[in-house]
Amino acid sequence: MSLESRIMDELKTAMKAKDEASLRTLRAIKAAILVEKTAEGATGELTEADELKLVQKLAKQRRDSLDIYVKQGREDLAATEREELAILERFLPQQLSPEALRAELQAIIAQVGAAGPADMGKVMGTASKALAGRAEGKAISETVKSLLTGQ
Repeated sequence: MSLESRIMDELKTAMKAKDEASLRTLRAIKAAILVEKTAEGATGELTEADELKLVQKLAKQRRDSLDIYVKQGREDLAATEREELAILERFLPQQLSPEALRAELQAIIAQVGAAGPADMGKVMGTASKALAGRAEGKAISETVKSLLTGQ
């Protein structure tokens, strides 16, 4: 089942349950899918990878907003972002734990033959593709950096 059809099913359920947070988030996903499908040069269809990237982008936006709201002491706005983030995470694959991420990155570093911080670009390219959807780019980057600098 494609993401779009899952969203539509959940949207109907949320409407029946009068779940405002779910409705708001699901409509945002639906709108993002529609924009992506109708963008200039688009084929009108999204691959599973494109759908995953789309949801990851929306989740990252929520995380960034959440960080800002928490720093500014705006708990009312932070609560909304937390609700939406929890709903978005239902559509993302299970995230790797820090330990599992570290183990996978060590294997990738060995695979590409990286020796130090200068090889970070090689490792990041391979790691980003291999771990797409299972780990956030920022976490991958920070872990690779610490592994390559020997910390």
